[in-house]
Amino acid sequence: MTFSEEIRLGIPDFLPEPMPYDPNINHAPKRKEILNHEERKLALRNALRYFPKQLHAQLAPEFIAELNTYGRIYMYRYRPTYDMYARPIDEYPHRSEQAAAIMLMIQNNLNPEVAQHPHELIVYGGNGAIFQNWAQYRLTMKYLSEMTDEQTLVMYSGHPLGLFPSHPNAPRVVVTNGMVIPNYSKPDDWERMNALGVSQYGQMTAGSYMYIGPQGIVHGTTITVLNAARKQRSEKGGPQDIRGMLFVSSGLGGMSGAQPKAGNIAGVVSVVAEINPLAAKKRYDQGWVDELHDNLDELIPAIKRSVEEKRTVSMAYVGNVVDLWERLADEGVHVDIGSDQTSLHNPWAGGYYPADLTLEESKAMMAENPDEFRKHVQASLCRQVAAINRLAANGMYFFDYGNAFLLQSKRAGADICTEDGKFRYPSYVQDIMGPMFFDYGFGPFRWVCTSGDPADLAKTDEIAARVLEEIMKNSPDEIKGQMADNIHWIVEAGRNQLVVGSQARILYADAEGRAKIALAFNEAIRKGEITRPIVLGRDHHDVSGTDSPFRETSNIYDGSQFCADMAVQNVIGDSFRGATWVSLHNGGGVGWGEVINGGFGMVIDGSADSDRHITEMLFWDVNNGIARRAWARNEGSIHSIEREMQRSHGLQVTMPSIVDDDIINLIEGIPGGALVSSAPTKKNRAPTK
Repeated sequence: MTFSEEIRLGIPDFLPEPMPYDPNINHAPKRKEILNHEERKLALRNALRYFPKQLHAQLAPEFIAELNTYGRIYMYRYRPTYDMYARPIDEYPHRSEQAAAIMLMIQNNLNPEVAQHPHELIVYGGNGAIFQNWAQYRLTMKYLSEMTDEQTLVMYSGHPLGLFPSHPNAPRVVVTNGMVIPNYSKPDDWERMNALGVSQYGQMTAGSYMYIGPQGIVHGTTITVLNAARKQRSEKGGPQDIRGMLFVSSGLGGMSGAQPKAGNIAGVVSVVAEINPLAAKKRYDQGWVDELHDNLDELIPAIKRSVEEKRTVSMAYVGNVVDLWERLADEGVHVDIGSDQTSLHNPWAGGYYPADLTLEESKAMMAENPDEFRKHVQASLCRQVAAINRLAANGMYFFDYGNAFLLQSKRAGADICTEDGKFRYPSYVQDIMGPMFFDYGFGPFRWVCTSGDPADLAKTDEIAARVLEEIMKNSPDEIKGQMADNIHWIVEAGRNQLVVGSQARILYADAEGRAKIALAFNEAIRKGEITRPIVLGRDHHDVSGTDSPFRETSNIYDGSQFCADMAVQNVIGDSFRGATWVSLHNGGGVGWGEVINGGFGMVIDGSADSDRHITEMLFWDVNNGIARRAWARNEGSIHSIEREMQRSHGLQVTMPSIVDDDIINLIEGIPGGALVSSAPTKKNRAPTK
């Protein structure tokens, strides 16, 4: 059977041969047993509804065995026989070119070089899924191969609800993931609903078909490490040369795999711990980490030599990060910058492995004795924080990388808070990304060349650099640093060999930069300088895409950081301004029930319609968030939206009136005496810790 034939077949009415279990693939851990007897029957009934009645008797014992063995029904038998990777767009059977581009993006998410647990349809983050099972994948691809530009595919947490009549300017796909009733948004609720096959955790870009492998986070991590290092140098009054500075973190799985590559681009010494040898070797084989070490007696001297020699080098410690932190503290090694990128949004199901258990012991305990496993995780977090506190007392700048490290450490009872109950350490958004980037509209703009041709990607790099250099000539001082860093990034992108999977690129740009770059791409497609359409998108980790009080909106201080209007409005606005697909998720980045994410994808093909969609949609996609941040009294956003209103006809944004602290403090009857303004103004900026 050819690739096209298998796509068009969808779910066959016969029983395909079982697919072999591949021990060389990184597999998801067994999920804990959470369903009662009646719920297990319901999960089986839910799974079998995808298949013809004549197959139920044969599939039922197989699916219940999967549920018993893995905690989920993945339908391994229905895994496709063809290799999984992003093919050139013309190789996909289709009636709609936009739908073909979406098929390309789906397969890129599941490419074994990109996905964390590809056979369980987990893209990154331990549980960030694109589908719940292989029947959903097969049916979705069949629908996409058949649909026209006058239909929209509706996706409910990986389940293709069906094709519905629409029109060419409507989204081709509308995706929701994990959109549950708020009172049922706790981790165990996800475990139960996911085991039943009715909901999934789509992360940020996994369930919205926009993950491009670790390159997507390399850029953000590079920017973060660069500015964290500069911040350290500036505050200590030292030289601005950051070579030889030591950055220590953990995680080499999905998103976290970017850290060593980012450290090299920034020019520092980086040491990243990873408990899973397969994940560490994968990054080493890909050239994303320079050295593998599994012995601290050898690693610590190597770190000291590299710092002394000011080498640019990335090292992976194949072991538990707690052991690394404690050894660094015991030996008095000066760490300049520290963080953590374990998947602590998912601490009980493979996102974090405690220090006193092996990897295999942890996998067994999390499934067989989850309550005991929780105790081990929390004890390990307390040890980790204690070691971090010792290093921070000696001058290390530690920041939370938005993975819920601070939140879970607090819940574990670790010494992570000051006497007034605030976290000891800032979120990287509070100190770096929020005030320097998001407030000015800068965020992770990305694109994929559907031709699969590296020459097309090189052409886009050239165009993007040229556009940014032209914009920078008239940029205000507040954003010139961001512009310079991103120009340097895109000029060096090809040399740094960042592509894993599809021919994709990312950079941080504001609304003006994104629109002008995209319009230049569209013109190049029109002229034949770029051979096939381009998919535009972004990480949801952006100025508008995400409402997340412990990450993206942690530098919102008017009390609205727990409100999700922005992300929801973002998706609604994108959908009628030209997005090819839109997605709304519960949980991406910091955990189920902790965040709402909104995202999009847009296929541009050189047409006048694409010009219009670029101009209208990218403008809203950024300025929705800037306007919200301005209303929260964020200084950078006030500056940005005032500038945008001068430039853009028809834009009228409600602006805040800043109240003097003296007025507030004169009001009688407010308990506690004088107040501290929450407005992050130059006069009285909001606290960041």
